[in-house]
Amino acid sequence: MNLALERGLAVLEHLTRYPEGLPLSLLASELDIPLSACHRLLADLQQRGYVRQARKQGDYVLTLKMVSLGLGFLSSAGIVDVAEPLLERLAQTSGELVRLSIIDDDRLTWVAKSQGMRQTGLRYDPDMGMDARLSCTASGHAWLMSLSDERALGLVSRQGFGLPSAYGPKAPTTLKALLGFLHAARVRGYAMIDEVFAPGMAAMAAPVCRRKEVIGVISIAGPRSRLDSALMHELAPALLSSAAQLGPISNASTLFGRPPLGKG
Repeated sequence: MNLALERGLAVLEHLTRYPEGLPLSLLASELDIPLSACHRLLADLQQRGYVRQARKQGDYVLTLKMVSLGLGFLSSAGIVDVAEPLLERLAQTSGELVRLSIIDDDRLTWVAKSQGMRQTGLRYDPDMGMDARLSCTASGHAWLMSLSDERALGLVSRQGFGLPSAYGPKAPTTLKALLGFLHAARVRGYAMIDEVFAPGMAAMAAPVCRRKEVIGVISIAGPRSRLDSALMHELAPALLSSAAQLGPISNASTLFGRPPLGKG
């Protein structure tokens, strides 16, 4: 990849983690880019409308241009029209956050969500467009459970477990521990986690299949004080039904079932 392009993409990806922005010196340091080169990249990105300075001579922040491009892409791909009714119905049934993620090459990315009707108490609402951490999300486990152990562990090894401090106290940190989660998920037919992705949070997920191929995942997530194991088992039929319904109609969106990169 062209070095300037690689660095430019790294800048954009890094700034997504800092909605309040970062100063030039810190951004250059964290990405190991020479200060002058980083300044030129930011100037080019600013000219194209992807970043702006929060104040004169101040921190660099992303604009909404990337969000607009992403939402436009998802809309034109038909994903919203296909999935929205199913996600909304499941969110109303569960009262919690329901998300859809799709498989694209070796990545699982959250692309749509519907929030349940609860308006009080804790709310669990991660940003769309993020890649799921396969080792410690219900969505990741739901995809991995559909694969062989060898394939699943290969994907996790490439992505990594991340920093333990960034996830819940019960997050697996070894391949052996992860296999325990996956084997249990295969037995019950869906993934369940409790304080694995984040402290105080629980989630469940089921794969979306089309012609026996897993093309995405639907999940339900919320505070464990509400979404305990008994409720997750109670919600399992609705979750599995939503996943089963989405598979056959997924042809309406070009995002589902796209061939892996480089394989036609």
